[in-house]
Amino acid sequence: MTQNDTRPRADASSRLHPLDNPARSSLTGPHAHFAESRGRVLRYPADVTPWIALPDAPDAQDWADLAALAGPGGSVALAALREPPPQDWEIVFRAEGVQLVDASVDAVPDPEAVPLGPRDVPEMLDLVARTRPGPFLPRTVELGMYLGIRRGGALVAMAGERLHPPGWTEISGVCTDESVRGQGLASRLVLAVAHGIRERGEAPFLHASASNTGAVRLYESLGFRLRRRTEFLSALVPATLPSADGSRRPSLR
Repeated sequence: MTQNDTRPRADASSRLHPLDNPARSSLTGPHAHFAESRGRVLRYPADVTPWIALPDAPDAQDWADLAALAGPGGSVALAALREPPPQDWEIVFRAEGVQLVDASVDAVPDPEAVPLGPRDVPEMLDLVARTRPGPFLPRTVELGMYLGIRRGGALVAMAGERLHPPGWTEISGVCTDESVRGQGLASRLVLAVAHGIRERGEAPFLHASASNTGAVRLYESLGFRLRRRTEFLSALVPATLPSADGSRRPSLR
């Protein structure tokens, strides 16, 4: 692409299955109202969820746009990359993951599950801090329905919806307080959230760390099957980026 070429660059991700690049499918679909963009790079607001949506085959301009969007030294959360970041992007976290989809989930509502909303966020954040199910931020609850179970008035388990590619909804934020583990609350909430997704005519899916074999076995026992393996990583924006003449310039916003 020449410097004066203003033609739109093709986005190969638009030709893939929606779950191959689920953050991008979400932000160009049902979650478009959340999207912050620069060039072809999309992201959720920083207090909603950390995921960045790159094109399936990002080029140098996409990485420059991501750097400008995140700012020098900023941390970006990436998934479903087919190629690694440029060499000058420091990878600070990397984990193998699995993507599981509904195969024969016996989705049913749960009589003890209650909807959670903005007023419940302090309790939700406290539960997440104790159980560490993955990223959950002050506005994550806006991404979809969250359900919780209370005991003695205290929130002890929850699960909800995150990414929303067309026709699909991700189940996320699944966590249970240590005091009530072993009672099947996580399974019940996953099935209840899946029921709500099915009621909309969509299909549930989820992600898990490949090393968390216990969780993967649980999800498989509930009727999810492995669709693909993926990788999650966080990388730091370099302080400077290469320009067309090979020199380096600050990665300014």
